[in-house]
Amino acid sequence: MSQKVAVITGSAGGLGKAIALRLAEDGFAIVLHDINKELLSITHNEFTEKGYRVTAVTGDVRKKEDQENLVQKAVEAFGSVDVFINNAGIESVEPFELITSEKFDLVFDVNVKGVVFGTQAAAAVMKNQATGGKIINACSIAGHESYEMLSLYCASKHAVRSFTHSTAKELSKYNITVNAYCPGVAATAMWDRIDQAFVDHNGWEPKQAWNTFTKDILVGRPQVPDDVAKLVSFLASSDSDYITGQTILTDGGMVFR
Repeated sequence: MSQKVAVITGSAGGLGKAIALRLAEDGFAIVLHDINKELLSITHNEFTEKGYRVTAVTGDVRKKEDQENLVQKAVEAFGSVDVFINNAGIESVEPFELITSEKFDLVFDVNVKGVVFGTQAAAAVMKNQATGGKIINACSIAGHESYEMLSLYCASKHAVRSFTHSTAKELSKYNITVNAYCPGVAATAMWDRIDQAFVDHNGWEPKQAWNTFTKDILVGRPQVPDDVAKLVSFLASSDSDYITGQTILTDGGMVFR
C-alpha cells in the first residue's frame, strides 16, 4: 500500500504539532500548516531531522484560497489527501458584554470559517479518490457545554459540532467520514487567560478558576497533548472506518454525552 497522507492545520506548535508527530509515528506522510511562517519552518526542520516524510505550507485558514492551495500542495507533494484535520483555532475569554464586533469576526472566522473552508477543500479532492478520506475537526468540551466567560468561544465550537454532523451526512456517499475530537482542560496559555479573566471580572483568586475546573476530573489530572493525539490517531486509522458524525470527548471525565 502507498503511504497515506495527513494534512493538519495549525500544526507548527501546540496540540496540532503533537497530533502531527503522532500521525508521523503512525506512518503517515505529513503536511504541516500554519500562519506562523517562522515557527512552521522550525517544526518542518524537526520533522525532517526525525526522518519523516513531510512538507510545510504557510496559510491562513480564514481564506478559502489558502485552504485550496494547502490541499493542492499536499497532492503535489504526496499524491493524495487521506486525512484532513481542521485543527487551527483561537479562544476568546471575556464577559459577553465585552465582546466586540472585531473579536466576534476573528473567533468565528478562524474557528468556523476555517473548518468550513478546510472541509470544502479536502472534500473536493477526497470525492475523486477511490479510497475516500477522513475529515477530523477540532471541537471542544465547549462544543457540548456552555461556560461563563467563554460564551463566544463556546458558540463557535457548538457551530463546529453541528457542522461536523451535517457534513458527515452529506459526504457519506463519497466514502468520506467526518468526526471531531473534543479536548478538555490542559495547562496552556489559554487557561492562564481564562484564570486571569475570572480574577479581573469575577473577583476570584489567582488559580481559583483552574482549580475549580480541574478538581473533579475523574482520571485525576489535567489533560496533556498526547491524550488528544491518541484519539486523533484512532480517528485517522482504519479502525474508525465505521464511525462518522461523532464529536468525541477526550476530557478525562468532565462532560458526559
